[in-house]
Amino acid sequence: MNRKAFIFIILGAIFWGTISWYVKHLYALGFTAMEVVLIRALTSSIILIIMMLFFSRNELKLHKWTDLKYFIGTGVISIIFFNYSLFKAIELSTIPIASALLYTAPAFVIVLSIFLFQEQLTKHKLIALFITLIGIFFVVGLSPFEMSSITPIGILFGLGAGFGYALYSIFSKFALQKYSSLTITTYTFLIASLTLLPFFPSEKLPLLLQREVIFYGFGLGLLPTAVAYMIYTIGLQYTEASKASILTTVEPVVATLIGIFVFREPFSFMQMIGMICILGAVILIHRSTFRSTA
Repeated sequence: MNRKAFIFIILGAIFWGTISWYVKHLYALGFTAMEVVLIRALTSSIILIIMMLFFSRNELKLHKWTDLKYFIGTGVISIIFFNYSLFKAIELSTIPIASALLYTAPAFVIVLSIFLFQEQLTKHKLIALFITLIGIFFVVGLSPFEMSSITPIGILFGLGAGFGYALYSIFSKFALQKYSSLTITTYTFLIASLTLLPFFPSEKLPLLLQREVIFYGFGLGLLPTAVAYMIYTIGLQYTEASKASILTTVEPVVATLIGIFVFREPFSFMQMIGMICILGAVILIHRSTFRSTA
């Protein structure tokens, strides 16, 4: 992994971490969680298609129609599946538990990458993964004393969210053999939005024309979606999927900081320890990578 890849992946995760600012405003305007997922997918696909028509028109062409399988993978099996599973996990347990289970994604990526991409399972990856998982539990405020609210079905949906989240890296890694990060991101959200659009309630369609909804909707589609996924996918092109997945766990750190400084949410000593753990894991991956390539 070169330094450019490291920077792109970290930047992508930071931009993902800003999502809460847009989402909270859209919730306040009357949209449900899955409706926000559609708004996110729809606005980002519009932004990306316009961008490609002006700057990369040729990249909109598929080499083969059968290549749609990659983007059904990233758009439906990953984006839609992990969001649905996450929201069900929140419904059946709690937000901290669902969030912690979502970030089991690096573990799934590491295992899948061994079999699909012949990536090595190194000591540094295992240590970084262990530190990351501890950090996530602390950041989301989950302690062993709060496990009474966990149900088997809640755990199943939470792990499903982590698995779906992990699949974006896996499907993208295959798609990068034929397509650019811009093409992958565009088709990912185009297919996701077309899949979700029939389920959007018709009575809420007029809301989409409100000035505030347009502002927050396109803001959500631009920075934490189109830009974030595009630059993450660029970084993924130059490194192992397992390492990239661990690096993306800086996202909850950014989300927590936004909650503290923007929404005045409380901040605990446990969360601070969690952030230190996650950042420590990122530093470990960074140092081990450049030591091995030196």
